[in-house]
Amino acid sequence: MEKEIVYGPLLKHIVMKHYHIILAAILIGSLATSCKIGKKYTRPELDLPTTIADTNSSDTTTVADIQWPTIYTDTVLQRLINTALTYNKDLLAAAARVKESRYAHRMEKANLFPKVGADALAEREYDRSPGNTFNVEATLSWELDLWGKLRWSSQASLAAYLQTVEGQRALHMTLVSQVAQAYFELRALDMELSIVKQTYEARVESVRLAKLRFEGGLTSETAYRQAQVELAKTTTLVPDLERQIRLKENEISLLTGHYPGDIPRGANIDRQTLLTDLPVGLPSSLLERRPDIWQAEYKLKAANAKVGVAYTSLFPQITLTARYGREDSELSDFLKAPYFYLGGKLLAPVFNAGSNRARLKAARAALEAETYSYQQTVLSAFKEVDNALT
Repeated sequence: MEKEIVYGPLLKHIVMKHYHIILAAILIGSLATSCKIGKKYTRPELDLPTTIADTNSSDTTTVADIQWPTIYTDTVLQRLINTALTYNKDLLAAAARVKESRYAHRMEKANLFPKVGADALAEREYDRSPGNTFNVEATLSWELDLWGKLRWSSQASLAAYLQTVEGQRALHMTLVSQVAQAYFELRALDMELSIVKQTYEARVESVRLAKLRFEGGLTSETAYRQAQVELAKTTTLVPDLERQIRLKENEISLLTGHYPGDIPRGANIDRQTLLTDLPVGLPSSLLERRPDIWQAEYKLKAANAKVGVAYTSLFPQITLTARYGREDSELSDFLKAPYFYLGGKLLAPVFNAGSNRARLKAARAALEAETYSYQQTVLSAFKEVDNALT
């Protein structure tokens, strides 16, 4: 209730009495923020191939347009993938980083607008002449974005936020493929173990028959010993396959965000139905659908914006400040003692041993490095697609 009684009339009085000064400050700020210097981002030249791999396909349809439940029809595998998408710790951490970067962008964006605050003070001094002091003050501070420094900073934080979004999307797609691949490898190991066990039983029978033939004088001891060797070789395969199966189950448990345990099975590996024809689309569409490429490009955009921040830091910085308050030694006369202050502060770099220019050169070098990194990401994407199709 006290804030409603004091601050309401206080702010109203500021606006009514000094509206022309405030309006002038807003107009100056609007004009000052209309200028933004620095190099606008442009995508690097990539010189894309005419087709992806050796498909000679000109179809714009891509497998990325197909939802994963359509590709993986095994219901047990679908449950494992859904569990991984819900409980995988790396994916949950990526989601938290998205929220963190989103709020970081909000903080950078808020720097574009005036900051208004209020404070109250009541104190009593105990010395030779004791006295009271009562003070209530409303403050306004606004850094004018003369050259676009704050907008470059906001743009850099936005690119960093979108980078985490694409990183989360890339991890989402990678996690789906990792669970599917591990599950198929597990079912393949299951089938291999089943075949080895059948082979083991056949080897046992072969040894029994070879022994009978040897004891009956139908064959030599060499044939009998050879059958025993084959049985021994098969016997060693069983524990090794069981170990591989356990390791693969542990891998799937980790992907699904659980402690090691048994993994349920669905259809055998030879009964899995997958797409026989994979539409790959056009080279240009690969840039638009791969989140890892988007992530690399947003990182490049953030580096470009940081060059803008470093460049505009070479120019003067102006901050407007305004204060309006009431102060008196007697509480009864408190509302009769107003004061108002409006000022501006100019901060210009004069001499800092070349620190600002070194920062600009470092930002440009980082931009150059990110440009090469982006081009390398594109090259790696085309290599992965070609390898997968092969």
